[in-house]
Amino acid sequence: MLTSAELDRLCVVLVGCRNPLNIGAAARAMSNFGFHHLRVVRPYDVAFREARSAVDAETVLTEAEEFDLVAGAVADCSLVVGTTGGSQRNPQEPLYRPETTAEIIRECLRSGSRVALLFGSEKVGLSNHDLSHCQILLRIPTRTEHPSMNLGQAVAIVLYEVIRETAPAGREEAAAQEPSATAGERERLISLLLMALECSGYGHPGPDPSLEKKVRRLVRHLQLTQSDVHEWLGLVRHILWKLENGNITPNHD
Repeated sequence: MLTSAELDRLCVVLVGCRNPLNIGAAARAMSNFGFHHLRVVRPYDVAFREARSAVDAETVLTEAEEFDLVAGAVADCSLVVGTTGGSQRNPQEPLYRPETTAEIIRECLRSGSRVALLFGSEKVGLSNHDLSHCQILLRIPTRTEHPSMNLGQAVAIVLYEVIRETAPAGREEAAAQEPSATAGERERLISLLLMALECSGYGHPGPDPSLEKKVRRLVRHLQLTQSDVHEWLGLVRHILWKLENGNITPNHD
């Protein structure tokens, strides 16, 4: 089983959810399995804090944090997992089953890193932009004719898989590892890389959504620790300084 400290490092993030009762059901599922950190992004109705379906989960709701953007909600997390039905989106990452994803989540929690589990709105789920923040995409296997699930049920299934222990009791604690880079640190690296590319004359002048999408995907695939990110930031800042001071001739070919 996960320790209380490991449970404390996971947060559930609900993006654009509309029904207060569904948010309450999600909070109740969190309380059932020992998770307490709920974050909501652009909730449709602030009345979710009084949801009657949240039996014994009042603390989860009253202490829930609100954010305007997904980036802010996951900034302190090293692993961001997005849930999707997979039928109405164009995910760039492979879809994993809950049990496979749960093993990766447990490993991350035991290493001392924070994990965010993203769930989208009842009507449209997570957008492609929301999914671009995720290193892993999870799909609960359902029949093709009816792929979407009730929000509370989906949260309960995923959290159950996370706390379900398949290893024998008395396992040795995982060896201490260097913390993985958080989503916020990755965002700083992405922003700096885009600045350097623009300054170098790479691509078209001005903001280039396709280039940003490419850089974001490449950075997302890197297994970066916090010290890795700090070293990369130093290297890219040095390149950017050289470009801005005319010490490197941009290649416009």
